[in-house]
Amino acid sequence: MPTVEEHFERATREIGKVLVGQHDLVEGTLIALFCEGNVLIEGVPGLGKTLLVNALSRALSTQFKRVQFTPDLMPSDLTGTSIYQMAEREFKFIPGPIFTNLLLADEINRAPPKTQSALLEAMQERQVTVDGVSHPLPRPFITIATQNPLEQEGTYPLPEAQLDRFMFKLLVDYPKIEEERGILTHYAAGRDIRDLSLFGLEPVLTGDIVLEIQQSISKVIVEESVINYITDIVAKTRNWPTVQIGASPRASVNILLASRAMAACSGRNFVIPDDVKTLSPWILRHRVRLRPEAEIEGASTDDAIREILESVEAPKK
Repeated sequence: MPTVEEHFERATREIGKVLVGQHDLVEGTLIALFCEGNVLIEGVPGLGKTLLVNALSRALSTQFKRVQFTPDLMPSDLTGTSIYQMAEREFKFIPGPIFTNLLLADEINRAPPKTQSALLEAMQERQVTVDGVSHPLPRPFITIATQNPLEQEGTYPLPEAQLDRFMFKLLVDYPKIEEERGILTHYAAGRDIRDLSLFGLEPVLTGDIVLEIQQSISKVIVEESVINYITDIVAKTRNWPTVQIGASPRASVNILLASRAMAACSGRNFVIPDDVKTLSPWILRHRVRLRPEAEIEGASTDDAIREILESVEAPKK
């Protein structure tokens, strides 16, 4: 039976057939999938956010639904609704697109907060409640949401409760010059990313395999010294001079879970401090709020997180 590392490498190769560069983005998304966490991807249009999820859906042999979030999108458009059936003389629940394994919430911050909040229960409890009746979602279930920077017109900030449901917030930057050449090479060879069938992507993961991976990751060893390292980092966010609101215990739990997944993807059955250090910015950047005076001076949450990581001594063993 292939190891978690081998599954990770196969999926990475398949996505790499389409998406040039963006290694942190691919790695973070797969790690979140392997521990059933949700991912928020932020970047300006045209950097491959949606392309990543479309490529992942081809490498993952499960149900995939995409919802384009717009200002007029209603919560029922996402979760589904009950419709009265004349023949049976009763209401019947018609599931919405949220009933899938992989959900792409595209440009999530272009929908109003009421619609954004429709995802809260699904992301946390893996179920949807409509008219007082709870409907379980299929497993595995992961939401990958993309958003444009808040400086752009027509965007709504995500509520803090919503942000906290995302395991990772990954930032997409402009590609390096050699990576952009690789993108153009695809087009020059007649491979248009609007038609992924041209790239020969093959499904290398199934829902059952993902569930097995999630179960096996729970056996990865986390030493007490690493647990103390995680709690020290998160505790520092709550009393750091430039930070107004620190991270909750959910952040600590997510660092531990994601560190186990990263260790397994690296071929290890134990977590090392470098796993924690790599993942902490992805997990903390959307949970930490800076003081207004620090923002005025040009500081960023990533700056604060980097300073916190430098101030906390990592375990030696």
